[in-house]
Amino acid sequence: MTSQVLNGRIRAAISTTFALVLISAIVIGAWAFGDSGIRADFNARNLSPSWCHWFGTDQMGRDMFARTLHGLTLSLRVGILAAGFSVIIALVIVLLAGFGKIADAISCFIMDGVLSMPHLVLLVLICFALGGGTQAVIIAVAISHWPRFARVLRAELMQIRSEPWIEASRSFGRSRAFILINHIVPHLLPQMFVGFLLMFPHAILHEASLTFLGFGLEPSRPAIGIMLSEAMRHISAGRWWLALFPGIALLIMVLSFDVLANGLRRLINPREAQT
Repeated sequence: MTSQVLNGRIRAAISTTFALVLISAIVIGAWAFGDSGIRADFNARNLSPSWCHWFGTDQMGRDMFARTLHGLTLSLRVGILAAGFSVIIALVIVLLAGFGKIADAISCFIMDGVLSMPHLVLLVLICFALGGGTQAVIIAVAISHWPRFARVLRAELMQIRSEPWIEASRSFGRSRAFILINHIVPHLLPQMFVGFLLMFPHAILHEASLTFLGFGLEPSRPAIGIMLSEAMRHISAGRWWLALFPGIALLIMVLSFDVLANGLRRLINPREAQT
């Protein structure tokens, strides 16, 4: 292992550890605050940031720091489910492509069909059709996020399928299903894990966008999109902290997952560690 690869792996390990610590701190912080940030306190309405309330309070006296942590944790739960279902859908479509030219043409047609639809419009339509709420957001994000990742998996599948050891397995009379499940899927697992982490930020951002537009989570939930939507009515009154801190916190969490995914990709693939 060259020094360049070693240094790249060390940097990747440090950045991955930092991202994991930050994400864990968000979850632990939300748990530690309990119902703070959810419970109203009208004696502390519209307070600017201070040592007692780091992010200030909103129009109902709720602590915005605790409320932001609760919102980020909710986004994490939605992102995990949505990104996980997206990976499963992508894997199913890609495995379909491994059953021959006709099946591959069908899977490509499905991928191109979903990609041809305007992304945000598709999200809104699915959420509206399902009546909104947490489940609708998860389903909408999962259905709309898998095609680009499926193309990456399909390219990897096509490359693996031409390997000599796959040809040897065919010569022993192994079926296509056996080869896909026992030979190809294990090689796709690292890409699936990294793809899951890379789709996670997109899932979180689209959940916040749908909620901000009023098609996502219920207004009673402490979601980042709801906070930003409510803040729009109060910024003109000088309450800038209602939008600034939740927006920055969402950006930090999204970047943390991006750093985590890139770090793991460099640790898994030695070629990536050289960059």
